[in-house]
Amino acid sequence: MYEVLNQINSPEDLRKLSRTQLETLCAEIRSYILECCAVNPGHVGSSLGAVELIVALHYIYNTPADKLVFDVGHQAYAHKILTGRREAFRKNRTLEGISGFPKRDESPYDAFGAGHASTSISAALGFAEAARLQGTGDRTVAIIGDGALTGGLAWEGLNNAGSSKADILVILNDNNISIDNNIGGLHEYLLNVTTHPVYNQIKNKVWNSMGAGKAREWVQKKVIDAKSNLVRGTGGALFESLGFRYFGPIDGNDLEQLLYTLERLRKLKGPRLLHIHTRKGAGFAPAEADPTVWHAPGRFDPATGERVKTNYTADRYQDVFGEVLVELAQMDSKVVGVTPAMATGCGMNLLQKAVPERFFDVGIEEEHAVTFSAGLAAAGMKPYCNIYSSFSQRAYDCIIHDVALQNLPVVLCFDRAGLVGEDGPTHHGCYDLAAYRSIPGIAISAPRNEAELKQLMYTGLSLKDGPLIIRYPRGIGEGEPWREAPYKALPVGQGEKLLEGTGVAVLGLGPVVNRALSAALKLKADFGKAPAVFDMRFLKPLDSAILEEAAGFKAILTLEDGALKGGLFGAVSEYFADRADAPVIKGVGIPDRYMTQDTQKAQRASCGMDEESLLELLTAMMKNL
Repeated sequence: MYEVLNQINSPEDLRKLSRTQLETLCAEIRSYILECCAVNPGHVGSSLGAVELIVALHYIYNTPADKLVFDVGHQAYAHKILTGRREAFRKNRTLEGISGFPKRDESPYDAFGAGHASTSISAALGFAEAARLQGTGDRTVAIIGDGALTGGLAWEGLNNAGSSKADILVILNDNNISIDNNIGGLHEYLLNVTTHPVYNQIKNKVWNSMGAGKAREWVQKKVIDAKSNLVRGTGGALFESLGFRYFGPIDGNDLEQLLYTLERLRKLKGPRLLHIHTRKGAGFAPAEADPTVWHAPGRFDPATGERVKTNYTADRYQDVFGEVLVELAQMDSKVVGVTPAMATGCGMNLLQKAVPERFFDVGIEEEHAVTFSAGLAAAGMKPYCNIYSSFSQRAYDCIIHDVALQNLPVVLCFDRAGLVGEDGPTHHGCYDLAAYRSIPGIAISAPRNEAELKQLMYTGLSLKDGPLIIRYPRGIGEGEPWREAPYKALPVGQGEKLLEGTGVAVLGLGPVVNRALSAALKLKADFGKAPAVFDMRFLKPLDSAILEEAAGFKAILTLEDGALKGGLFGAVSEYFADRADAPVIKGVGIPDRYMTQDTQKAQRASCGMDEESLLELLTAMMKNL
């Protein structure tokens, strides 16, 4: 089935192929990605669109000596398949398999790891400057998508790279806009001229003969202005103003054109930007027709594209958030929603449909999303800013400087908090509790179920001073009938006792407290006694009344789906640090290591957060009292 692909165990094998075989290889890679992802879900659309680009890059460039630096990695599946990981790709994003993103310790071909957007240009500039200083002659290519180019870090990298005159090629993989056919011939002509070695030899000789001075600056300006006018509308003038030589746009799914262009661009020096257009999901009609769904479609039939329906046992937290936000917006005209390019993923697309004028998708710009929300709050609006927990790390300074320091009532909703499963360590929301607990004037909450999420969001409606963080996990909830639950504001900093008990006080934060409650009820049924179980609900401010009640127990067990160091365990330990009568304090949470990709269920079990592990631990603690 994969006559050509099965011959490829490294890019060296790829470079032995004829151009005709390369076309066949591209088709086989697409089929292989679909075959594997149909049963082992992953990021499909972006990777299908980048097949020709990756084949051409490995064919023209001497990888791994020449460095390919990917942005995010959603488009890198063909890269993994071609670099000795073809069979391993069958277990992509699983515990036994490889990461879904570039990872340095996985392969020498993964020059730089990436799970978040907009990092490629800055990292590639580092490689390019290192190659210059070390005199290796290695080439560096950054591959960035048009979505990632919205991030501020990308523009910081472009600004620095353009002024540095580093030997770097940036490929802008634009998969959102098709090529404008009516000017395609002109662009091809410009591309041929500007990449031709004779043109560049003459150009360099002219510049060198003129020497530095006003005359050369005047001629250069006229040439740049003329070329920029010809490519106006494509972004060429903007990139050239930053110090890049701009080429394109070209068809990024046309292998011949890519090979021809990259072969010439590799011989040039200095900062260059090649603008290519690709089709997200290219070569697979269902993915081309609905690129949003096919970004990560789950399981599907590779022959028909029919997706395997998932029957959820409960509503997903993101759906609860989306529906509740719409209802809050209908209650209060000052409610607005802000998301950094995660509208569908976080459920805010429901607000977009219901009240579009109060919905703001700012692109992949977490820092801007937070500061924009701060501006809205300062002007009297009630912003709900939804950011995936791991992505909120990028906005840490803005949360402090622009929101908390100014005591602004911004509701920060951190979706995907805790362990997220197959996306692995770049996407786990492990660090939010520990990171934000030290910020003065901020409230941090974690609902134990869907109804509490609804009530905490309603609580945010009446915020007057300071921000509120609401963090909740990826995936389905507890099956709580949240739609029927009344709207009620929850007192900030107040938890709830869920079960009377003796000996051990369990202080839980978030849905993990439900596992402890189930384990405690089993203990009570089997032994006639059980630990007391408390839903802390807030990490900050802590419920001191619960802590004082817990002080009367012999032991305390804290539970959190977050980093054990610095989170609830740290906060409770600090509370009792100076007390001679302090009970023994143990904690269950995410350990001090990066958690590899696996299912959420398996990850939580490995951290002792599942019901079986908690039952075993609580049984031992109760017996040892």
